[in-house]
Amino acid sequence: MTYRYRPEVLEALLVHGVRPTPHTDPQRVRDYVRDLYKYEIRRLRERYLRQEFPKSEYWARVDALRRQYPVLALHPRDLVFDAD
Repeated sequence: MTYRYRPEVLEALLVHGVRPTPHTDPQRVRDYVRDLYKYEIRRLRERYLRQEFPKSEYWARVDALRRQYPVLALHPRDLVFDAD
């Protein structure tokens, strides 16, 4: 099966170093990006627990991190135009 990824999706993925091929399943791409996000959110929490920044900044940092991963708001089928 081949996939045609949407240009805006490819741009958003490239920010994270993700370059799917036409044969890369959209679910696999989304899962990979989700794992990157989970890693980053855990790191952020660990930094908070080490008191590297105050609690008052935590939620703003979580929100800023979430905004760096707009692809996660999409279903895998929305990453591509259509499947062959």
